[in-house]
Amino acid sequence: MPQFNDTELTAAVIRSFDETPDPRVKFLLEELVKSLHDFVRRTDLTFGEWEYAIDFLTRVGQKCTPSRQEFILLSDVLGVSMLVDAVNHREREGATETTVLGPFYVGEHKPMPHGTDISANLQGDRMFVQSRVTDLAGKPLAGVPVDVWHADDEGYYDSQKPEYETQGPSSRARFITDADGRFFFRTILPCSYPIPTDGPVGEMILQTRRHPMRPAHVHFLVDAPGYEPLITHVFMEGDKYLDTDVVFGVKDELVSKIEKRTDATMPDGKPAATPWHLMTYEFRMRPGQGIAPKPMMAAVTEDA
Repeated sequence: MPQFNDTELTAAVIRSFDETPDPRVKFLLEELVKSLHDFVRRTDLTFGEWEYAIDFLTRVGQKCTPSRQEFILLSDVLGVSMLVDAVNHREREGATETTVLGPFYVGEHKPMPHGTDISANLQGDRMFVQSRVTDLAGKPLAGVPVDVWHADDEGYYDSQKPEYETQGPSSRARFITDADGRFFFRTILPCSYPIPTDGPVGEMILQTRRHPMRPAHVHFLVDAPGYEPLITHVFMEGDKYLDTDVVFGVKDELVSKIEKRTDATMPDGKPAATPWHLMTYEFRMRPGQGIAPKPMMAAVTEDA
């Protein structure tokens, strides 16, 4: 008869997965159990601490809504999202660096004409974004959908606001690259902002004396056929949180110098009523296969 003590219990649980038909599932479960059990043994975890952990994870789940994914936020601030990204993108071979998707990607971005002001109804310094999508040799990639989204100048994404359901998206869109691989749009200059701190993840950040800030950035998801989907940010040079991003998402290559301009016209020849900023960035795509991610909550709904 087995003795389910602190030394034999782990082996017994691992044996319970012996008949698992999928070898990858079997491997993942075995490694998960080993890691969890080792953690409990190494820390001499108390009943009170385990109860707190269960309560914490329960509250993380309860905080999730169709427009907010607290589990993604937890994964982000623990560095797990960036670690998963890193082990899946070890060989970039000159391709643009990747970073986290984040919890505010809602998908189904509406295709818009080049030059559209995606933040037309928002206050803030105006910014013109001009970008290009190429292969590793610099050949332009035409007809590529590029999703963009970012926070406003108060640090909020549209999906965080109560009027999102009635007024629709803001500061997010989809653009299709032209024959030269280019796309461009108008928006406002994003600012650094705190992750949501009104839930259990924010509670953990504040209790551990970490700041909750992300440096200013624009999200991009580039999905070119025949190439690995690219999920990345472009960060604003000079932001004071570049070295201490709460989700560990900054990479040197993704930091862009944002030029302050006073030209009377923007690069597309249309007038500029006030001084404006220019972001220029080129995305280099790595050949391969892959499926662009769906918003986590949409995936859960479809699978239910």
